[in-house]
Amino acid sequence: MDTDGLIVVDKPAGMTSHDVVARIRRLAKTRRVGHGGTLDPMATGVLIIGVNRATRLLTYVIGSEKSYAGTIRLGQTTVTDDAEGDVTATVPAGAVTDEAIRSGLAAQTGEIDQVPSAVSAIKINGERAYKRVREGETVEIPARRITVHRLEVLDIRRPEGEAFVDVDIDVTCSSGTYIRAIARDLGTTLGVGGHLTALRRTAVGGLTLDDASTLAELEERAPDVIGLPLSEAARQAFPQRIATEDETRTLRHGGPLDSAGIEGPYAVFDPDGQVLAIVSERDGRARAEIVLAPT
Repeated sequence: MDTDGLIVVDKPAGMTSHDVVARIRRLAKTRRVGHGGTLDPMATGVLIIGVNRATRLLTYVIGSEKSYAGTIRLGQTTVTDDAEGDVTATVPAGAVTDEAIRSGLAAQTGEIDQVPSAVSAIKINGERAYKRVREGETVEIPARRITVHRLEVLDIRRPEGEAFVDVDIDVTCSSGTYIRAIARDLGTTLGVGGHLTALRRTAVGGLTLDDASTLAELEERAPDVIGLPLSEAARQAFPQRIATEDETRTLRHGGPLDSAGIEGPYAVFDPDGQVLAIVSERDGRARAEIVLAPT
């Protein structure tokens, strides 16, 4: 199979993002497969997979805003800030009010400085943070500026006879945001500790669960596993510009186009609707960042 495109996978729990990539490599019969934004093994939902030339779009996919549905458990702290790690502290959370929970989450909206989870793939002095933690080191990761565009409380549940509180949330945020860190920081603010017990990514940019297929569904359709052919993927992910025939020839040979006044990056298509390149405008010219037209 020699197909270029994006596959929107509904990742199951218990698999790493790399596990999904390996599965798609077998189905698509190509090594040129990558993913656009890691999901932890515990998490489910939208994972964007690029095949062949579409892997070049993944840089932009990774930078897209993302949406999640998740559950925070207040009253328990874990080493990983999620349910995969050992519980390190338990504090009864029954006295925490709904108002305090909502206020604590409201404080984590907008542009904020967030310290990523210590058990993460971020590199500290050239080594993954999670590897250092598993080797017994104490890891300090500097805060980074992220944006939480929307953080809604869907439900606050207090199971009878339990000392913890479960909070269901819906989040839309910038790339680089750790939902685990939101859970951890809410627990710290309220003085009872907290961690994430469930996480489902519902959207990456304009691609949602409605566009997604399970691995079982993809295996049934193999070898025709492409969900979004390259041109359609570019059409959904970027603003569009249609090139004239002369502009098409220019862009195919790496030349710049006149400015169209479109805020980039954006996709340029030939008159037949096939994607040519992803371009950005600067100094009054539109120049290709990546050329996608087949040579």
